Amino acid sequence: MYKITAIPAFQDNYIWAIHNDSEAVVVDPGDAAPVLAYLATNHLKLAAIFCTHRHNDHVGGIEKLRAVYNVPVYGRRHEKNPHITHALLEEDQVRLNAFDLVFDIMEIPGHLDDHIAFYAKNSTPPILFCGDVLFGGGCGKSFEGSVAQLHHSLQRISMLPDATLAYCAHEYTASNLRFAVVCEPDNAALKSRVADTARLRDANLSTVPSTLALEKATNPFLRCTEMAIIQSLQQRGLTDTSESEVFAALRQWRDSF
Repeated sequence: MYKITAIPAFQDNYIWAIHNDSEAVVVDPGDAAPVLAYLATNHLKLAAIFCTHRHNDHVGGIEKLRAVYNVPVYGRRHEKNPHITHALLEEDQVRLNAFDLVFDIMEIPGHLDDHIAFYAKNSTPPILFCGDVLFGGGCGKSFEGSVAQLHHSLQRISMLPDATLAYCAHEYTASNLRFAVVCEPDNAALKSRVADTARLRDANLSTVPSTLALEKATNPFLRCTEMAIIQSLQQRGLTDTSESEVFAALRQWRDSF
């Protein structure tokens, strides 16, 4: 058996810890200090590190953690990410025998070229560590590659089972939903999620993980064929209503929202 716990870092990051009573694997440790404190408090030994991409708020703590625990670091190898010890590519797998989990690797570029996701379909429900590509109610910015790549990566994620729990790396849900409501003001599921999110944040609780079913019902970046969203964009001058252009227009709008 295992649990997944959020270790808060910086202003709004989550470092995810997969753990049992004796060891832990952490995902995207941008800061070593909160991880070391969590391990000490819970009497856990670090067994491995997962890395979804090379932004410093995801890798900045790896060197210090490995100075204490000389553990493998699983991720996509990149010249600007020297921390990876076990390079991963599409369709590779990582087995965590202590937790009876097998993660399939998905290459999901669009935020950064080296971005990957870790997907465990043998979990019940399935679990997905999606880094900065999918957020609660939104998606990451496109820093490398193209917006079309980001759209394709999100389409791939949306094809996973509805019950999949998506563990993103930031607490962005409330701000993302403010944009989503402007895009689709009459979405009842979205209104309900806004209220639920407000209650969670008022109690200082995390809004993630979320299910892919919830994301597909409320996240505009997974709803690019919805007429209400298309009409909102047409009011802003959109003429090409193909799904890819709707997505690109949404991402551009969100960038300046």
